[in-house]
Amino acid sequence: MNVLVPLPFALPLLGAALAMISRRREAWLRVLAPLVGAGVVAAAGGLVAAVARDGVIAVQMGGWAAPLGITLVADRLSALLLVVSAAVLLAIMLHAVGEGAGGLGRHEPGVFYPAYLALTAGVCLLFLAGDLFNLFVAFEVMLASSYVLMTLTPTAERMRAGMTYTVVSLTSSILFLTALGLTYAAAGTVNLADLSARVADLPAGTRSALGMLFLVVFGIKGAIVPMHLWLPDSYPAALTKVTAVFAALLTKAAIYALIRVQTLLFPRENGSWIMLALAAGTMLIGTLGALTHDDVHRVFSFTLVGHIGYMLFGLGLFSVAGLTGAILYLVHHIVVQATLFLVSDLMQGRAGETSLHRLGGLARLSSFIAVLFFVPAMSVSGVPPSSGFVAKLALFQAGLGAGRPLAYAVTGVAVLASLLTLIAMSRIWTLGFWRPRPEGAAVPPAEEAYTEGGVRMMQSVTAVMVVAGLLIAVFAGPLSSWSRRAAIDLLDPSDYRRAVLTGEAR
Repeated sequence: MNVLVPLPFALPLLGAALAMISRRREAWLRVLAPLVGAGVVAAAGGLVAAVARDGVIAVQMGGWAAPLGITLVADRLSALLLVVSAAVLLAIMLHAVGEGAGGLGRHEPGVFYPAYLALTAGVCLLFLAGDLFNLFVAFEVMLASSYVLMTLTPTAERMRAGMTYTVVSLTSSILFLTALGLTYAAAGTVNLADLSARVADLPAGTRSALGMLFLVVFGIKGAIVPMHLWLPDSYPAALTKVTAVFAALLTKAAIYALIRVQTLLFPRENGSWIMLALAAGTMLIGTLGALTHDDVHRVFSFTLVGHIGYMLFGLGLFSVAGLTGAILYLVHHIVVQATLFLVSDLMQGRAGETSLHRLGGLARLSSFIAVLFFVPAMSVSGVPPSSGFVAKLALFQAGLGAGRPLAYAVTGVAVLASLLTLIAMSRIWTLGFWRPRPEGAAVPPAEEAYTEGGVRMMQSVTAVMVVAGLLIAVFAGPLSSWSRRAAIDLLDPSDYRRAVLTGEAR
C-alpha cells in the first residue's frame, strides 16, 4: 500500500518530467503520455480492489505519523472517482494523440503533453489528499497546468479567457489559503481526520463561519451560481480537447472537495437550506443560460454549470440517499460531459463550425457522429434508460424522501432543469444535424490537418466514451451499491478517522 496509494499521483508527475525533458520529440511524447495514462488507470484500478478488500487505506508519507505528516487516503469515494477520472483522462489523451498537430502550433505538442500529465497528477493528488494543505497544493498544480493548456495556440480571445480563469482561480486560492490558516488557528491541525474530531469542539459561530468560507472557496472553483460567471467565458475559448478535460474534471474536483470537507468537518442532521437554495439556483440559471446561446461550446458550458446543481442538491440533503445520488451523478457527469465535448470536436472538424446559426446537415455528412452526439445528449438530459436517468432518479427519490418542503421544491426545480436541458440538446440536434446547411457556412479544416488514421482514432475513442456512458446505466446496480456504501462512510467517518490516526483498516 505504501507504493500503490501514491502511485496514481507520482506516476504522471514523473511522466510530466520525462515529457518535458524530451519535449522536442513529438513521436516519443505520443507514446509516453498514453503509457503513463494507462499506468495511472491500472494503479487506480488496483486501489479500487484494495479498498473493496481492506476498507479505508491510509499511508503516512515519509514515516511521519498523522496528524503531523502528509497523509494520503483512499476510501470508497476517492477510489471510485480516481479510477473514473483516470480512465477519462486517458481517453482524452488518446483523442489528442489521434488529433496530432491539429489545432496546435508547431512547437506546442512539447508543452501540451507535460502540462496534461501534470494536470493528471494534480487531479489524482486531490482525490487522495488527507489534509487541507495538500488539497490546496493539488488545486494549485491543477491551476498552473490548466492555465498552460488553456492558452495553447494563443489568440486574443483565448488570452483574455485565460486571464479571467487565472484571476478567478487565484482569488479562490487566496480564500482557500485564508480558510486553511483560520482553521489551523482555531483547531491546531489541518489533517482532515483529526479535524473531524476537533472542529466539533469549536464554538458554533466559528464552525458556521469556517463552513461558509469553504463553501465560497469551492463554490467559486466549482462554478456554483452566483459564482459561476467565469466558466462560460473561459472554457469555450480553449482548444476543444482541453475544454473536455476541464468540463469533465475541474469543476467535479471542487465538488468532491466540498463533499469531503462538509461531511467530515461540518456535518448536519437536517440538511443545509443554503446548499439546497444554491442547488436550485444553479440548476435553473445554468440550464436557462444554455437556451440563450448560439455556440455549441457555450451551450455545453452553461449545461455544465446547471448540472453542478444536481450534485449540490444531493450534498445539501445530507442523507445517505442524497449523497448516493450525488456520487452517482458525479460518475455519470464526468464521463458524459467529456464525451459531449469530444463529439463537438468531431463536429467542428467535419463542419468547421460550432455556431448553431451556421451549422447544419451534419446527419447527412456523418450519421456516425450524429449517433455519437445523440446518446450522451439524451443521457445528460436524463432520458431513460441512460446513466443520467439513473443518477437523476436517485436524487429525485432522495429529495422526495427527505420529508421537507424545501427538498420537495428543489426536486421540482431539478425536474424542470432536466426538461430545459432536453430542449437545449434538441436545439443542437435539430439545427446542427437535421437542418440543411446554411449558405455561407464555414469551410471545414483542410484534410491534411488530420490524418485518416488520426480521425479514425478520434472517432473510436469517442465511441468508447459513449459506450462507457451506457455501461454506467447497465451496471447501475453494483455502482449504486458502491455509492451507497461510500455515502454511509461519509456520514459516519469513524473508519476514516481510525485508518488515518491509528492505521487500522475498516
